[in-house]
Parts: sequence; C-alpha cells; structure tokens
Amino acid sequence: MKKILIVEDNDFNRDMLCRRLVRRGFEVVQAIDGQEGLDAAARELPALILMDMSLPVVDGWEATRRIKAALDTARIPVIALTAHAMPGDDQKAMDAGCDDYDTKPVDLDRLVGKIGNLLAREECARWRS
Repeated sequence: MKKILIVEDNDFNRDMLCRRLVRRGFEVVQAIDGQEGLDAAARELPALILMDMSLPVVDGWEATRRIKAALDTARIPVIALTAHAMPGDDQKAMDAGCDDYDTKPVDLDRLVGKIGNLLAREECARWRS
C-alpha cells in the first residue's frame, strides 16, 4: 500500500481527498500547514505528496523547495494542488520542485492518473539505481 501525504489547510478538501484515496487503496497521512507538511514528509517518508500551494505558516512553494532540498525527501514526487490556477502557476510549481500540477476542485480520476504515473516513474528510477 503506497503512502500519500496530503498537505491541505481546508478541512473539507483534506477529508474528501483522504477518504477517496483510502477507497482507492492508498494509505494517507495528513498535515494542515506547510511546516506540518515538512515535518510529516521527513517523519513518514511517503511515496508521494499532494501539496496545496496556499498554506499557512510555510506556503506550499517554500515547503516544496525545502522538501526537494533535503537529502531524505528529495526524491519524493510532489503534486501541486491549487484553486488559484493563474497563467504561469504550473511553471512556478515546477520551478519550486513539484513534479506535477493539478487544479481544484480536484478531478479524482485525473489526479489518480497523475499519482499513478509519478509512482511508476519513481519505481522505474529505483530499479535503475
């Protein structure tokens, strides 16, 4: 069972994502702000992180930069999630170190497809190294 860390400050969004991903067979850990996300990423070492970009304490942009800069968490794929889909936000997310980008409200089938692609890519990279 693959572990996913959801970093999301909105209770409704976090709960909805958690329940739907658990039903799809994932183990889910949750954090409500960027600092909790950083702490959970280091502690849990999830297979993938879903990162809201508009977070309190430490925003998702900075949290992602720190996750990608730390040796223990640098290889964890991060998908940026944002309701503020402005032109250039996808590139801004990639520049911060995100591996993919998706918008809210979440289309679960699309998001699960992106999760599957990133987990498969990471698994292939592990076999090569």
